Parts: sequence; structure tokens; C-alpha cells
Amino acid sequence: MSLPNRLYRYFASTAAPARKARTALKGVVGLEVHAQLETQSKLFSGARAEFGAAVNTCVSLFDASIPGTLPVLNRSAVELGIKTALALGCEVNAMSMFDRKHYFYADLPAGYQITQQHAPLATRGFLSFPVLIPGKSKAPYYKTASIHQLQLEQDSGKSLHDPVERKSLVDLNRAGMPLIEIVFEPDLETGEEAASLVKELILILMRLKSCSCKMEEGALRVDANISVHEHNTPLGTRTEVKNIGSVRAVAQAVDYEINRQMDILAVGGIIHNETRSWDAAGRVTVPMRDKEVVQDYRFMPEPNLPPLHLKVNNEQTDATDEDGLIDVQKIKQSLPELPEETRQRIMATYGVSPTIAMILVNDVTLHDHFHSIVEEEHQNRPPKLVANFLINEFLTILHRNKMEPTECSIRSTQLAKIVDMIQQNQLNAHYARLVLHELLNTEGSQDLQTCPIEIVSSNNWFLITDESQIDQHCQQVIDMNPKLVKQYRSGKEKMLYALAGEVAKTSEQKVDMVKAVEFLKKMLK
Repeated sequence: MSLPNRLYRYFASTAAPARKARTALKGVVGLEVHAQLETQSKLFSGARAEFGAAVNTCVSLFDASIPGTLPVLNRSAVELGIKTALALGCEVNAMSMFDRKHYFYADLPAGYQITQQHAPLATRGFLSFPVLIPGKSKAPYYKTASIHQLQLEQDSGKSLHDPVERKSLVDLNRAGMPLIEIVFEPDLETGEEAASLVKELILILMRLKSCSCKMEEGALRVDANISVHEHNTPLGTRTEVKNIGSVRAVAQAVDYEINRQMDILAVGGIIHNETRSWDAAGRVTVPMRDKEVVQDYRFMPEPNLPPLHLKVNNEQTDATDEDGLIDVQKIKQSLPELPEETRQRIMATYGVSPTIAMILVNDVTLHDHFHSIVEEEHQNRPPKLVANFLINEFLTILHRNKMEPTECSIRSTQLAKIVDMIQQNQLNAHYARLVLHELLNTEGSQDLQTCPIEIVSSNNWFLITDESQIDQHCQQVIDMNPKLVKQYRSGKEKMLYALAGEVAKTSEQKVDMVKAVEFLKKMLK
């Protein structure tokens, strides 16, 4: 080996960081969530805030940064921002200010974004949310993430790249769309916790009607700041994964990046402070650019917007109704029941478990079905039966057909009829799923009011409860399985359930199995 190579090996080995045991490392995750507010117009102009409009048809002169145009703040956007901040336990500031954040992209005509960096709309909030890890935990645990700040800001446009024509075009329909950015502290440790936080935030925003949360339309976007470190040591160098486009992708991207950093540190490598993107197809994060720092953006106060003053409490004697200030207390009084409050109410009222309450509330459609079925007038349906049917039968059929509850047009009244037949011992779980399958197959036809009872009658799926028929099926199985009978009578009690399984087969799973087991016990004595 030549002298230069030996010197290189020597200095490289002495300068390399110490290897770290992978098991001693843990992830640290902080999220930044951008949510588009549900307003009719943009944040600083009167242009329509509409998704899917023809290219460059929702653009005002201000959005295109034509000289001489000035911003005018959208009052509805401010009110929705305040509503969200209050729901997240934030302190709404009596005065906030706007700043210019400078960066240069083709889809940002002014060369800066108007945001609230130094004096935001609200600060110091928190979000507590349940975490249920699929396949690992039977009951949810609760995690709390602190909120550093919540700020208003405008969105940028969209660059369209044509590799064939080798051209880049710009659509300014999104330019100036009203956003809130919610900056969470690095209080999370895993991808599942990050995904659970986003799920809970989506539920809250939809309850407030402040954001559509349609991630496929860009209405909600998630950036994740991720690092790893050993316990009781300073936080490690972080990377930022930008614009994660779905809840499941949040969990995947965060877990992948944590594992990637752990692998690098385990062999003595160095984590670089950089911005990365999530490749959903390859399920990997890929580098985009070096991470910008605050100085790169050259923040400065926005000279064309005055400070935003709010009436935050009733003791502000210097504020009157004529001042036109937004009253924060009035907005607070209009807050709806939030998801966690609904979970606690369901558990207290209906006696369901925390896991069932979480599953019901985490899906808006599922919760609506549960509420409609249980609360139907002049009916007395057991809440636990309804919940178990929706979770174990209804969701199972939807998942088999790769459907979400929002995509299914089966109505609550139809689901209620199936529950009634189960409650009245006319139908078992197996045939309840077949009825649901039949209802799904009629979704494309004109007859969407198909009655489940008609489906059961036409297919002869009613549960066999007649004792003479049950006796006949049990006797047939006993006669056909002398070995199982002998084993049961010699003390192998588990053989009873093998015989019961044979009864289910011979009856095409129509026999009332509770009665069948009782009959078998008597007949085998």
C-alpha cells in the first residue's frame, strides 16, 4: 500500500465516529402538518379556492405577483385557524404578525411566501391520541405531542414537468391557497405513533370542518423531522422527509428513515442534515437537497400587512364590537364534540372497550352507522352486538373487496335489519357476511333498497333452530363418526368440538351451534 493510501486509511479511521449498538438507539420524530383551510377564496386574494379547476383559472393579479397589487387577509381563514388552535389546546395570541419567507422557485412568482414565523397565530398546544399497533397490541395506549406553534401561511403554485417536450410549466391555481402549519415538538418515537397522530388530527379537522383532509388532493401534507440517539444523550442530526402523501405512508417513511439512520450509525457512519422525499413505490426515502437553515430564508416582516389583532377575552375593555375584531371566546363556544370526547362518551354510555371505541370513532362512516343503528327510535339493539357486527363482519367484507366504508353505499337501515336477525337468532355470522356480499353486488343496480330479509329468504339462509332438525343433524354426525365418539367417551372432551364442526358442515353452517353442542352432550352420555 502506498504512503498516501496508508495515511488516508489512518486519518479516516481516527476521524470516524464510534460505532453505536443498534439496540441502544431510539427514534425521535417531530411532525409539521400543512392543512388547507376550507374557505371560498384564497388567503390574500378573492380568487376561488377550488380543487380541480382548469389550469390557471383560479388566479388573481396578486397571486401572479403583478406589481402594484396588495394582499387583503381572508377573515374566514383566520376564524378557521383560531377554531383549530382552540381545539388543539393552543394559546391564541392577541396579536400576530406576518413575515416574508424568501426562496426562489418558478411556482412562487413573488420570490417569497407570506407566513407567520416570529409572531404566529397560536402557540403552546398539545394533542393526545390513541395508538394501536396492528398485530402487536390488543389495547391502545395514549401518547401526547406538544405543539410549538400554529401559523397561517399561503401555499405556492405547482410546477408541471413534461419530459417528452423537455418543458416545465407552472399552474398557479394553488398559489395563495390558505394553509395552517402546525409544528409539533419532537415527542414521537415510531412510525405508528406518527401515523396515529395524523389520524387523530384528521378527525379533529373534519369535525371542525376546517379542512377536507383529502391527502390525495394535497389538502393535507405531512413533513417529518427524524433523528436517532441514545437514551440520555443529545438529539442526533435530523433529516426532513417532505410531502408525505398518506397516513400509511407516514408510518412507512418514518420507520424506514429511523432504520436507515440506525444502520448508518451502527457501522460508524455519519448522518447528514438533509431534506429527503418518500418514494412510495420503492418504499424508501431518497435525498433531495441539503437542509436549509433559517438564515437561508431571510425572514423579514411583511410590510403590506398590519398586525392581526384579536379579541381573546372579555376583559379587553379597549376593544368594541365596532372594531371588527374576531372574538376568540365566541369561536371557543362553537367548538363541536371532539373525537376523544366521543370515545369517552361511547365507553361510558354503551359499555364498549377502549379498542372498540377507538375503531368506531376513527372511521367517520363506521361511527355514523353505529350511532344510527343503536339510536334508532323504538328499537332496543345491544350496542356491543352492533359494534362487533360492524367491526368483525362489515369491515371484514369491505376489506375483502378492497373497499373503504366511505366507498360503500350500504345503508344503516340495511345493516340494522341484519343486526336484528342476528339478535333474534335468525342468522349467524357466516351468513351475515354472505348477505353483506349480496348487498355489495347490488350497489351498481337501481335497487339500492334491497331488504336483507328478502336475500335471506330467497337463499334459505335462516338459522336452523328447530329442535327436531338439530337432533337429526347431530344423530347423523354421531352415526358417521364412531371413532370421534369413542375418543370423546374415553375422556377426550375436545372431540366434542370436532363433532360440532361436523354438524356445522352437514348443515351448511345453518344449525344453531349453541343448541347443537347441548344436544351432542346429552346424546353422547
